[in-house]
Amino acid sequence: MNRILVLGAGKIGSLIAGLLAESGDYEVHLADSRPGAAEDVARAHGLANVLPIVLDAARREDVAACVAERRIEALVPGLPYYLNERVAEVARDRGCHYFDLTEDVNVAAMVQRLSTGASVAFAPQCGLAPGFVSIAAAELIRHFEALRTVKLRVGALPQLPNNVLKYSLTWSTDGLINEYGNPCLSVVDGRCREVLPLEGLEEIEIDGQLYEAFNTSGGLGSLAGSYGSGVESMDYKTIRYPGHCEQMRLLMSGLKLNQDRPTLKRVLENAVPQTLQDVVIIYVAVTGLQDGELREENYVNKVYPQVIAGRLWSAIQVTTAAGLCAVLDLVFRSPQQYRGFVRQEQFPLPQVLGNRYGRYFAEQSNKDVSLRLVAAGRTGHQRARPAS
Repeated sequence: MNRILVLGAGKIGSLIAGLLAESGDYEVHLADSRPGAAEDVARAHGLANVLPIVLDAARREDVAACVAERRIEALVPGLPYYLNERVAEVARDRGCHYFDLTEDVNVAAMVQRLSTGASVAFAPQCGLAPGFVSIAAAELIRHFEALRTVKLRVGALPQLPNNVLKYSLTWSTDGLINEYGNPCLSVVDGRCREVLPLEGLEEIEIDGQLYEAFNTSGGLGSLAGSYGSGVESMDYKTIRYPGHCEQMRLLMSGLKLNQDRPTLKRVLENAVPQTLQDVVIIYVAVTGLQDGELREENYVNKVYPQVIAGRLWSAIQVTTAAGLCAVLDLVFRSPQQYRGFVRQEQFPLPQVLGNRYGRYFAEQSNKDVSLRLVAAGRTGHQRARPAS
């Protein structure tokens, strides 16, 4: 079995570990700095090839020692974005593949610099957005002779919003604040430019439901670098229920909490609940010339929570973990094809959807699964076995 070190036994790292180990092709070493956290996840998975470790990923020398001792072949940090640099440095020094989930533009640029001349794959920005949405967009882009516009829209939303933000915390709060507070990259009139987050507000209707979408940082990934020179406009926006953007502008700009992110994090985590009853919406629209005519193609998908290994996992967990696992799996199947810095758009969409992990994007699901399990009281022990 290929030996993988997953750093972080949280919402996403725990599912990545389970998906990889369940295949029987990977031995997953699951590390977390909190005593008992990785062990609880390993016990819940009930798989002999999930091996828990107490390890502080902030200590580079400890990560390097673990990689050497356990002969790790790939590093997967499921960590706050600001810890990824030291993990990527260990991957470079030890000759390991590297896959991360970062939406942070500076971290991705750092990984690209570190990957120069590497004989292994350095694939940042895996997961959903950036990640799978870039793969879907690149597939549509390749269908056109000439491009005009490329729109990427993604949202992870509660199925049943009932607070003023019309939102639930479905993933990393640090990552959410980073997206809402940092400059965004777009292609405007054929030129790459920085635009402001929480701006560019628009309405979008999908299956009869009205949403809003606005600029957020990082979701475009490396797509602008790959295809931006041949397109009039290209942008990424986050999908939310109407009214959310106005409330976040008040918090981040009106109350100046973008300059006090620790306070903003405490406010959000104290007031906004988490949920497993979410839905992920993926919307890609590309316009351009086909056979000399102006045409548009779309990729639209809704992913709901799914039962994996007997437990309910939220849609954002499923799409983020499956996106990374599919890419990792493709690299291990064709290591000669993927070396150095690997952009998400290098992975063909048919191969991703045909992969054993990518199939979670293709499978039909709906909100009935989560509603049924919530009603039965079977959703409270996702990352630990219930007490007997």
